[in-house]
Amino acid sequence: MIGKAIRMERIMNRNTGRTVIVPMDHGVSSGPISGIADIKQAMTQVAEGGANAVVVHKGTVPRGHRRKGPDMGLIVHLSGSTSLSPEPYTKTLVCTVEEAIQLGADAVSIHVNIGNGKEKEMLNDFGMVAHSAAQWGMPLLAMIYPRGGNIKDEFDAGAVGHAARLGAELGADLVKVSYTGTPESFRHVVDGCHVPVVIAGGPKMDSDRSLLEMVKGAMEAGASGISIGRNVFQHANPTRMVNAMSMIVQENWSVEKALDLMRADLRRAA
Repeated sequence: MIGKAIRMERIMNRNTGRTVIVPMDHGVSSGPISGIADIKQAMTQVAEGGANAVVVHKGTVPRGHRRKGPDMGLIVHLSGSTSLSPEPYTKTLVCTVEEAIQLGADAVSIHVNIGNGKEKEMLNDFGMVAHSAAQWGMPLLAMIYPRGGNIKDEFDAGAVGHAARLGAELGADLVKVSYTGTPESFRHVVDGCHVPVVIAGGPKMDSDRSLLEMVKGAMEAGASGISIGRNVFQHANPTRMVNAMSMIVQENWSVEKALDLMRADLRRAA
């Protein structure tokens, strides 16, 4: 479908087939945390760094819309839960594909956690969203994590590989999963999934090197990009971090070269 192909090019680099996505949907789950209190500024910073797209909830779209600066794709998130809930892993649909289209979205996303008591409901929602997205030619990003009572290790390559394959089997055009720790283990995930795979950033990391090494490892394993939130918008300089990660994702830079870029930016700013 040509409409879906055109929209996919708005959230991925059309030359490399790779993407740098910055999710900023954390306000629903965690409130106005550091880095996204001023959502318009946050979106501008990552756009200037070269991000291909952001993920936000529907109410953020009119408040974060930028009329100037670099272009960047818009992914509207359709599901949510809060950290205050007794069941924070249970995601509920809070938006529709049709609403996202009205907002000018280039893609939609849904979050599903598997291996818990509410898996049935979330998979049902996934199926309905995938059907609607396919009818409208709207790309669907599925964020899928093994989280819940039946999960011993949510970073286990087998569990993560199952999550990725589930996303592809149920109609996602792009799947977001956790990184499994090494290029070797993550290749198992990528090889078992027939749609592009991007990695999540996870909790705030302790160093730029650790973050960039994770990005590089994922790309070496065959990932199609990254979808990293807190480690970008809570960074001291989100623009610089996005730029460094983009060079690894889109230009196959080494971690050392990306770190040198960041150091050079710091020297120029001093």
